[in-house]
Amino acid sequence: MTCASCALRIEKRLNRLDGVTATVNYATEKAQVTVDGPLDPAALITAVENAGYTARTPEPSPRAPERGVRSEGAGSSASDPSVSETDAEAPELRALRQRLVGSIVLSVPVIVLAMIPALQFTYWQWLSLALAAPVIVWGAWPFHRAAWVNLRHGAATMDTLISIGTSAAFVWSLYALFFGTAGMPGMTHGFSWTLERGDGAASIYLEVAAGVTMFVLAGRYFEKRAKRRAGAALRALLELGAKDVAVIRPAAGSGTPIETRIPIADLRVGDEFVVRPGEKIATDGVVVSGASAIDQSMITGESVPVEVAAGDAVTGATVNAGGRLVVRATRVGSDTQLAQLARLVEDAQTGKAQVQRLADRISGVFVPIVIGIALVTLVVWLLLGFPASAAFTAAVAVLIIACPCALGLATPTALLVGTGRGAQLGILIKGPEVLESTRRVDTIVLDKTGTVTEGRMSVASVVPEQGTDAVELLRLAGAVEHASEHPIARAVASAALADEAVTELPPVESFQNHEGRGVTGVVEGRALVVGRLSLLEEWSVHPSAGLLSAKADAESAGQTVVLVAWDGAPRGMIVVADEVKDTSAEAVTQLKALGLAPVLLTGDNRAAAQHIADEVGIDEVIAEVLPAQKAAVITRLQAEGRVVAMVGDGVNDAPALAQADLGMAMGTGTDAAIQASDITLVRGDLRAASDAIRLSRRTLGTIKGNLFWAFAYNVAAIPLAALGLLNPMLAGAAMAFSSVFVVGNSLRLRSFR
Repeated sequence: MTCASCALRIEKRLNRLDGVTATVNYATEKAQVTVDGPLDPAALITAVENAGYTARTPEPSPRAPERGVRSEGAGSSASDPSVSETDAEAPELRALRQRLVGSIVLSVPVIVLAMIPALQFTYWQWLSLALAAPVIVWGAWPFHRAAWVNLRHGAATMDTLISIGTSAAFVWSLYALFFGTAGMPGMTHGFSWTLERGDGAASIYLEVAAGVTMFVLAGRYFEKRAKRRAGAALRALLELGAKDVAVIRPAAGSGTPIETRIPIADLRVGDEFVVRPGEKIATDGVVVSGASAIDQSMITGESVPVEVAAGDAVTGATVNAGGRLVVRATRVGSDTQLAQLARLVEDAQTGKAQVQRLADRISGVFVPIVIGIALVTLVVWLLLGFPASAAFTAAVAVLIIACPCALGLATPTALLVGTGRGAQLGILIKGPEVLESTRRVDTIVLDKTGTVTEGRMSVASVVPEQGTDAVELLRLAGAVEHASEHPIARAVASAALADEAVTELPPVESFQNHEGRGVTGVVEGRALVVGRLSLLEEWSVHPSAGLLSAKADAESAGQTVVLVAWDGAPRGMIVVADEVKDTSAEAVTQLKALGLAPVLLTGDNRAAAQHIADEVGIDEVIAEVLPAQKAAVITRLQAEGRVVAMVGDGVNDAPALAQADLGMAMGTGTDAAIQASDITLVRGDLRAASDAIRLSRRTLGTIKGNLFWAFAYNVAAIPLAALGLLNPMLAGAAMAFSSVFVVGNSLRLRSFR
């Protein structure tokens, strides 16, 4: 594809197929296709070929499988973000560079001779023809070929304008040389704004045809280089993974485990592999033995290494900065976190923002309108009595100055760079429509556990009722909590198992989870109730005044209390604490600076929630909310006229994340939360939420700036050309610069911090 109108034509052709919804992205050169029914890639490829282009479905990669149909324009080989500079992209750029260099060498003398009359010698016109002809035929061949292919399919694109403009200037010059007086000895030719000399002799305009070709080739070369740089972040993400791995497998014959180095594609779930200091972890897994510090900066953007030991989960593509580890693979290939992150980024880059759809509609009719304006210009100049050469000059300038490429590149290049930079910082923006949401948000709801706090609950103290043994209280409570996945339940069960007096936890029968309130079950013949006061009261259990007083003291200190009862009597309480993240207070300050009102949302009691809120600087607290009620809270805030963002990490946060105008999931959370969100914060640091909003707003601002330039350029330039105020060669240079400017402006997002 060579311009936005190419992308739009392919998109229309695909969407004519039954049950097909397609989006074609000019910058990434990919089509993302949704099919309602059986998928037939061959039919999709045939549709693209019928439009005059070629396409292929990429082979699945174990590192980052691609989805969608790649479309390649006539006369253009599309770039693939999953290959390196030395693969598919380098030959295309190299060929384009050779064509550009050759055109420069031949065009510059032609332009100089036309501009400086003192250098014009006898028969200089024929030297100009000899130098310009290869440029106009060979240098501009990609434009002529694409224009011909488009013509065969009844379409017109940017290449059509360039081909018509340069060919017209060349044919006019040939006519003047062979049938006019321009080829006579001694005839001079100056760099003028008309095509006719004062004495009525026809002039040649070889410098226009050669110069426009040179400038457009230069613009296309630098545009492709810039687009390549724009996708560098995604390619870097795709290439992070290890290429081979030292797996531990039994030796043939002896059965003794030995290290064998194999390609990463041969690694299977359950394999154990060795990671030495300085090596990348081959895939997602669990540490079997050893201890080390892991540098996760390439995945999360966080520079501080994380300590891991046996039993800890590790992520593929992170670097072992310390000791030797033996890791058991839990996910390989397309299931790894790296591959999933790459897919999220790629899907975001393939999508289209709403603002881009207007530009696409304009691009779809742009070329025919420009050709119409050029013809009208020619006719009007002739009717007003101007020489044919002057009318011809103005018409050619209109053809060459117009540029739909800038419109087509305005949104996708900014999105490409912005989402790529986000991936480097541990921020995954799911799609272009998310950018609009970040601009409008005025309230941000923060889930407490795992978002504002560490989410790693630990038992602070055990307070038994009189006559109850503390160890027994913890053992029985741990047994029933062991069947739950709640963070508080895991903390109680872990504390019970860690007690030296507890050898093992007894089994639980008749276990029941009372969502948001606690658990019940039968352990060793005793019916246990473990959870909130409301759950105990439901079971007609009423704690003593002393226990209630101790409960109030603990909650006022920001701790969570789990009450324990069995056989209908209160037995004591277990105090659980969660540490506030070191960065949460700073993150809240940053969010306020962005004009957002933070709200703390939690299922904890109000006293504990208020303590956490005061510590980090949050004024509004919504506490004692059951998991099923979180989405209703978001709805209520929206009903008040607020535009709400939600940050959470648990399964119970997924409905609220989906309900919010902007959902942000901590990457340390569950897959359900991540799938329901619009933005994923990989590094689990709340400051990433403010970074994500700043980056999204900056990307949206860049898109709008690009679109303004692209529209303003064409609105101003085309009338100037039609009025005869632009020389065609200068028009070609300006047209080439417009696309390079848009891509260059987008590249500024790479410096986002």
